[in-house]
Amino acid sequence: MRRLFVGTSGWVYAGWREHLYADTPVRRWLEVASRTFDALEINGSFYRQIKPETYQRWARETPDDFVFALKGHRFVTHYKRLKDCEDSIGRLRDQAKHLGPKLRSVVWQLPSNFSVDLPRLDGFLRSLDAWRDVRHALELRHSSWFVDAVADRLREARVAVCMGDAPDFPLWREVTTDLVYVRLHGHTRKYASSYSLPHLRRWAADSERWIDEGREVQVYFDNDAEGHAVRNALTLRAIVDGSPLPVPPPVVHSERAASGSGRAAPWRRRIAPRPAPGWNARRSTART
Repeated sequence: MRRLFVGTSGWVYAGWREHLYADTPVRRWLEVASRTFDALEINGSFYRQIKPETYQRWARETPDDFVFALKGHRFVTHYKRLKDCEDSIGRLRDQAKHLGPKLRSVVWQLPSNFSVDLPRLDGFLRSLDAWRDVRHALELRHSSWFVDAVADRLREARVAVCMGDAPDFPLWREVTTDLVYVRLHGHTRKYASSYSLPHLRRWAADSERWIDEGREVQVYFDNDAEGHAVRNALTLRAIVDGSPLPVPPPVVHSERAASGSGRAAPWRRRIAPRPAPGWNARRSTART
């Protein structure tokens, strides 16, 4: 049974033509991404309601052994701030169930100005009791949450700490379940910096240790600018597998316009023509 899933946060980025998609039509980008990575994190669900038919299409048009992670809607985390959110959680559950067994986990990201509130956390964890057929992770961006009382509650509820690495909020490397969920947003420039090879080797070593402990590890790269997420995800997977490291095409910096052409990346697997898949909504420019 697979214990490590490595992918990216989202997959619809125009700049990735130079790094992954080349001349592939946008309607087939999910097809390419799902045959390049083990998993993808759906970000559009944070901003809007996604139709069940779209989830069905994504499940149908990705490989059998491929999985998705889903980002919980911001209405629960940013507007309700975990309070009285049973109905909203149930609505998302009913929509996303159309991914079937390909829905592996749900990550809930709290705002960075939301400090610890144990009663609200308790209520939220109780609300998750109605959605226990998938695993959940909580990304905490305020250090006041990094205490034993929170870890104990998450451990009892079998909810993972999402280890979020970024330059402008703290990282809590607490392990509370047999799921370890990691989001790598860019260590020095959020969404825009590449992880160095030594840094990736450290995450690979941690992943191998967690796997040896019997845990499942999911790692998603959110540093999408300039194609860094593509290269970093493939490099991390190669390090863990002991495979040759991929040789990427030259980096096209974000201030330069992508040409929209360019050759296919050398690591892409050949894919046969298939019906056009659905594709993920673009994330808001005010990303979190």
